[in-house]
Amino acid sequence: MTDSTASHRPAPAPAVPPPARRPAPPAKTRRTWPVVTATVVLLAALTTVAVGTLHAGDNESDPGGLLTGYALAWALFAAAAWTVRGLPTRPATVLVLLGAAAVLSAGLAAPPRTSNDMYRYAWDGRVQAAGISPYAHPPAAPELARLRDDWLFPTKGSCEAWGLTRTGGGLCVRINRPTVPTIYPPVAEGWYLAVHAVSPAGSRHKPLQAGGAVLAFGTTLALLAVLRRRGDPRRAPARAALWAWCPAVTFEAVNNAHIDTLGVLLTVLALGTATAGARRGALLGAAVAVKILPVLALPGALSGQRRPVRALRVTASAAAAVALAYLPYVLASGTDVLGYLPGYLHEEGYEPGHVRRFALLRLVLPDTAAGVTAVVLLALTALYVWRRGDPARPWRGALLLTGTALLVFSPGYPWYSLLVIALVALDGRWEWLTVTLAGTVLYLAGRLLPGFPLQAWAYGAAALTVTAGTCLRSTRHHGLRGVSGLHLTRRKR
Repeated sequence: MTDSTASHRPAPAPAVPPPARRPAPPAKTRRTWPVVTATVVLLAALTTVAVGTLHAGDNESDPGGLLTGYALAWALFAAAAWTVRGLPTRPATVLVLLGAAAVLSAGLAAPPRTSNDMYRYAWDGRVQAAGISPYAHPPAAPELARLRDDWLFPTKGSCEAWGLTRTGGGLCVRINRPTVPTIYPPVAEGWYLAVHAVSPAGSRHKPLQAGGAVLAFGTTLALLAVLRRRGDPRRAPARAALWAWCPAVTFEAVNNAHIDTLGVLLTVLALGTATAGARRGALLGAAVAVKILPVLALPGALSGQRRPVRALRVTASAAAAVALAYLPYVLASGTDVLGYLPGYLHEEGYEPGHVRRFALLRLVLPDTAAGVTAVVLLALTALYVWRRGDPARPWRGALLLTGTALLVFSPGYPWYSLLVIALVALDGRWEWLTVTLAGTVLYLAGRLLPGFPLQAWAYGAAALTVTAGTCLRSTRHHGLRGVSGLHLTRRKR
């Protein structure tokens, strides 16, 4: 009976499996997207602020407004550079490149706003295209009258707009120092000619700005390549962002199209070569033939090189590159190839004892001793970099000497420190960016605070920041070494 009842009992229904759940994304992915979103928002805000700042005015009509825009741009840059540090290498690299394209393109939004050097570049390119050496005649010379147009030499209006000046002969011109020859070295002149050759007729300032954007973006690519090959691949994107997103690069390398950017690119390539040899020297020599400032990277390029033959190979190839670059112009212009460079150095106050330079040294030294002290200090720094520098990181010594030189000479032009920004990107010592900030504040706020010792205050603050950052890094380094030594001792026990 029991068996019969059990045989007619209905079979239990098959169990229905629960709906499949999608696997949860890895914790690393969940953390990445909010950081990516925050970085994109910061970069979009940075680009917008840069465009708005360039549309607001120039350094003569609205220096306060420019200074405010610059300050906001720097704050957004600092925040974006901080957030990208927490991202994996691949998304960080994509962000660096896309962000660089966006931020650099902001510099194309308006004509130059704080420097009229670019107009000399355009004129030198035009002169060379006509088969005339740029060192032969000043822009106001009658021999070049046939090359003038209404853009660089306006014939209508009062000649009172930004960037315009009138010569003693009554000529209205957009080029600064129109009565003296050019000061730029030959590789820079070759760039001006190349840009002129590919520029459409009537394009004015845009080709040089676009060329500056190409050079700045190329420097970003070079930084990424060098840091991946010779630095820390994990930190390469965050380091490259210190150059790629820096507001000073947008404003000075693109909007003002300063030729210093070409020298920066060549210097990065020189220091990024695997060994200290002829190639490094040739690239560095080409950088010096763009703007003299990269010569300060030479001791860094020789860091730790105790073999005289190798050091001689670098210096000889650098000198040969400079000589070869100058040769065509020497044949055309003879000793006039120096142009107005000696007069410029005198005009800018780089002679010993001049009261407009060596602001920090003059706080503790008489004017007559400041110049000599500066030379001795830089010579000792160069010797230290050469003898004690790290040959695996030649940019570290180059940053120390270049940054120290700018602190000592305390120039009022922020584009002089474009090289420092690239070296900071290679080495990661962000505190040296305050040197660029000091030059920017001095350049824009100088006319707002007449009589105030802004030069000493700005560069003094930068020097204190660099010193504090160096001390902090040294303390952390020794602390990490102490912890490593303690763990090693425990393992041995």
